[in-house]
Amino acid sequence: MPKIAVFDSGLGSLSVIKSIQKKINAEVIYFADQDNYPYGTKSVRQLDKIIKSTISKLQEKFEPDIIVVGSNTPSLLLDIEKMNKIIGVFPPLKEAVSKTKTGLIGILATRSVVKSKSLDKYIKKNVSYKIQVTKINATPLVDLVESGKFLSKKQVLINIIKKTITPYIEKNIDVFTLSSTHLPFLLPILKELFPNVLFLDPADLVTQRVLKILNHKKSKNVFKIYASGNTENFHKKLMKIGIKNKVNSL
Repeated sequence: MPKIAVFDSGLGSLSVIKSIQKKINAEVIYFADQDNYPYGTKSVRQLDKIIKSTISKLQEKFEPDIIVVGSNTPSLLLDIEKMNKIIGVFPPLKEAVSKTKTGLIGILATRSVVKSKSLDKYIKKNVSYKIQVTKINATPLVDLVESGKFLSKKQVLINIIKKTITPYIEKNIDVFTLSSTHLPFLLPILKELFPNVLFLDPADLVTQRVLKILNHKKSKNVFKIYASGNTENFHKKLMKIGIKNKVNSL
């Protein structure tokens, strides 16, 4: 049975895991690094230390076939994919370019990603000069998902979504990339509020890349959850979104 480890600092990895489990039967190990939440406010030096340490820990304890860094922030800011069988999550800009009708694309990401030169380089590499890309700080939305308030405080969520996104839709942006793995949790309400706008989830691209690497054989799905920090509090967060699995300490 293939073994896939997926991690980030909180709930975001679950959107990636959901996509993987639709296409691949595997043992999935999910590690929520709550001690270092949020990755989106860390310096590059801090992130580099955290990510390398976490990858080493997961390799030593679980010996996975693939490790997915389930967060856009370290994927973009660090050169992680030079490491063997490590996959990052990146804005699906090529798909966005092929889908936009106005030539205007928005990238919804954490504050540190929006400010980073790494994102600028990634845009330059993947987007024609004819397409205009706008970087948008979606950290308030990420925090709502991680706290679980996106489920219990719908009107607050709607207000923050409208404040974050409406000004850009008014400028004719018609495609947004959900460039934090927390943001796909908001897809149903985003589609409801903005039915004429396309929101792209990068998780499908991750799954395609995992499939290419794995020698995939039919097997059962196994799902194990680990977390740093207060595992009881994290278990309560998971319960709110319908996940009842035991949370082990790591």
